[in-house]
Amino acid sequence: MGTSSGTRIVVGHWQGSPFGAFSDVMLERADGDRLLLAPTRETADFISGTYVFDTVRVVPVEVSVTDYAWTVTAGPLDLRFTTGRRGLVGYALRTVPGALARRPAWSALTDRPARLLLPGVRTRGSAGRGRRAWYGARDLLPIHAASAHYGGVDLGAMAPVEPPVRFGFGSAPRNPSVTRVTTTVELGTE
Repeated sequence: MGTSSGTRIVVGHWQGSPFGAFSDVMLERADGDRLLLAPTRETADFISGTYVFDTVRVVPVEVSVTDYAWTVTAGPLDLRFTTGRRGLVGYALRTVPGALARRPAWSALTDRPARLLLPGVRTRGSAGRGRRAWYGARDLLPIHAASAHYGGVDLGAMAPVEPPVRFGFGSAPRNPSVTRVTTTVELGTE
């Protein structure tokens, strides 16, 4: 999601990963400063080795989801938002089986339609340290209302993710949303 102050926020809420379940937050401020808030040094090192940040902070990251309401607390960030009913794209993505979403060939096939339907979004690309990444989207829900504070300062009203975030090879959808994604990262030789 974006905010009227120019801060863009991407929350990762991983129910399963090689590190177990965890959550992280990537922020890009209006001045272009990119910040990662991660719960452990191990997750911070992996994420910052895959994506680009100006600052990395290891802080407690808590995400609570109840029905359509999300609460995210990550160090100085306090974020609350609610999701709405899924649209046609969300319903179509829900039909993608998990095994298919993990395949690089599926991401290659869906990359062009994703670029056309959701400008800035990419489903595959090169990442840091010689890594490659593939995203298999499996759901999409709009965010209808949000409030965000960083260090006690209100980040303003919810807004589009504009300009696109620059953590990696692609951005989040322009319209604030929750996307269920199967992410595959192939480690490089570094």
